[in-house]
Amino acid sequence: MTSQQLARRSLQTRLALAYAAGIYAAGVFVLVLVDVPLASVQSAKPQGQASSSAITGTGHGISLPQLLAGSAVALVILIPVALALGWFVAGRFLHPLRAITATAKIISAGDLHRRLDLGEPTDELTELGHTLDDLFARLQASFDAQRHFVANASHELRTPLSGLRTLLEVALADPDADADALRSACQEALALGGHQERLVKALLVLATSERGISRWDTLDLAQVAEGVLASRRDRAAERGIDLTEHLTPAVTAGDPRLIESLIVNLIDNAIRHNRPGGHVEITTQTSGTQVTLTVTNSGPVIPDDQIQRLFQPFQRLAPDRNGRRDGYGLGLAIVNAVTQAHHATLTAGARPEGGLSITVRFAHASHPSLQHQSGSAAHLR
Repeated sequence: MTSQQLARRSLQTRLALAYAAGIYAAGVFVLVLVDVPLASVQSAKPQGQASSSAITGTGHGISLPQLLAGSAVALVILIPVALALGWFVAGRFLHPLRAITATAKIISAGDLHRRLDLGEPTDELTELGHTLDDLFARLQASFDAQRHFVANASHELRTPLSGLRTLLEVALADPDADADALRSACQEALALGGHQERLVKALLVLATSERGISRWDTLDLAQVAEGVLASRRDRAAERGIDLTEHLTPAVTAGDPRLIESLIVNLIDNAIRHNRPGGHVEITTQTSGTQVTLTVTNSGPVIPDDQIQRLFQPFQRLAPDRNGRRDGYGLGLAIVNAVTQAHHATLTAGARPEGGLSITVRFAHASHPSLQHQSGSAAHLR
């Protein structure tokens, strides 16, 4: 017998003994409740009347010794009855737990599609079963997303490596290659290496964002956005995209590097997936206990049912949103991960004339929850 079976039997034994003790105590209480009044009545009868009844044989009822003997026999018989009832009741109560344990073992063995499905009646155990079913569903979705992410990441990393290997093999196989041809091959190899380096950096940022935050500092979204815009104006000008800003103080708390990464990816995504002569508008403002960052851009028309998919890793609206593949499909996924890490709210909507409008709402730096998290992070450091 395994340790799990021993533990299960031990629990059923303890419950059975507890139930039997309760049943036995109730039986003793009933007998005492009945015997004590009868005994008091018997002791209150005159001795002469009792002896006369005994002589004439006209007395009726049960004498006190007989009553006590019968009660003792009843208590002895009640012991196995109480144990049997306790064992039965304990087994009935443990049946859902056994079903939960058996199904959980099957699920842990790799079948994430199984569910408990305890059904009715609704009680504490079935509520536990429903909670575990929800947990298993989230685990299944998480594992599926992880497998999908690994497959996509492997594909994205393998593509530049394959191109680099082919480029080098062609260059080495050419016996007449001169210095210019080799220099050109090296330049292409460097470009592929740079592409792979940027992809790995984006993956690291995504992993860091999903890991959570251990550092909470006070910062102004307007100042961070202003610095990012200064470094992106030349790129926007090359593509003929107009950058406009409406930056007002928006003080919040969080990891400065992650929030800067969020703003960088929002602006880069707005520039990359735009059209010549388009525009990008960045707005920061404070409203009550929240500060907001909004990035709006022109671009291709995006169906509403495709917006949420774009915030998953390696997801693009199409293989080529604007005739180019200079993105990795990770920008909006990083934005989503940083937003969740800061307990912020992200909303995105498609503009009828094309493009996206993305708003991230952070709690103000004076919000009690942020002050508590900042204090906790400082204590950890």
